[in-house]
Amino acid sequence: MYKGLEPNGGVCMRRFEYGWIQSLSWDMDILSLIAGIYRANGKEEVLLSQSPAILDSLVELAKVQSTEASNAIEGIVTTKARIRSLVADKTMPRNRDEEEIMGYRDVLNTVHENYEYIDLTRHIVLQLHRDLYAYSHKGIGGQYKNVQNLIIERLADGSERERFRPLSPYETPAAIDDFCHSINAVLQDKSVNPLLVIPVFIHDFLCIHPFNDGNGRMSRLLTTLLLYQNGYMIGKFISLEQKIERTKDSYYAALAQSGAGWHTGDEDIVPFVKYMLRVILAAYRDFESRIELLTTSLSAKDRIKIIISATIGKITKSGILEKQPDIAVSTVEKALKELVEEGFIERHGVGRSTFYVKVSQKISFHAKYI
Repeated sequence: MYKGLEPNGGVCMRRFEYGWIQSLSWDMDILSLIAGIYRANGKEEVLLSQSPAILDSLVELAKVQSTEASNAIEGIVTTKARIRSLVADKTMPRNRDEEEIMGYRDVLNTVHENYEYIDLTRHIVLQLHRDLYAYSHKGIGGQYKNVQNLIIERLADGSERERFRPLSPYETPAAIDDFCHSINAVLQDKSVNPLLVIPVFIHDFLCIHPFNDGNGRMSRLLTTLLLYQNGYMIGKFISLEQKIERTKDSYYAALAQSGAGWHTGDEDIVPFVKYMLRVILAAYRDFESRIELLTTSLSAKDRIKIIISATIGKITKSGILEKQPDIAVSTVEKALKELVEEGFIERHGVGRSTFYVKVSQKISFHAKYI
């Protein structure tokens, strides 16, 4: 958050200080979201202690989904099979998109495995960005932007308009130094709730937009890093990036709302904070429902029936595997075939376009798992 402007050669330089956050009067929605995350985080710790052996499948799935979704938000895509192979380090990138996907995989692994030993500084931000582009030939990894970047909105008629102008290139290094120092100060002395300051910090990062490319992906990696360092490990088991990718219209709307007035310190940070807290809480709820099914004594087929019963609309094999990654593909295929034969679901489409629709009169909800 901006507090005070300083003249710098006739240009106003934004400064960062986060102590104000704790004294702000936050609305009941935000306070309720924080309380929900507190409860869910405590429950997660209990579930983790009870069922550590079954979590490996969730961790590996979350890595794949995070790598896929965070790149997809930026229009960087490949097939699901290629994503899985790239994340598992079983193949090499074939094109520029896959080079950047590999870079994201590596930085995400760094965060997963070393978050306790990473000090958030300007040098670390540059090093993470360097590794994000380790496989790329763009030659921009680990370097701040050298031209003024703009956030452009494409309108329905094909025209464009400037939605936001980030900090200038020459202001960027000092800004990164300043806001890294500021967030470290309030997190170390515990004067500000991490669940409030992390979204504000990430919003500032996106408004600075310090790199020529990779700013969105870096913001999501830094979100995961800061949450881990402050005891919120949910991103290890449930992909926060996928939650954002699936609600990206709301993500961009919150960014735009909170970005208005940012340069003069008149922004309303509430929309973006609220959006991020909702994403985090949704991930915790997803984790809880998946763990309850993973640890139940029900058969794989019965677990699949519960997932189908709780699903609105189309059901796919990949959707079931996403929710219950410990069930083998062949087991899911067999169960779906049997459920079609029993009249519980109907099959539509062929090949990769296959999906299933539940037959409404056959539905029996299991409220405990929904």
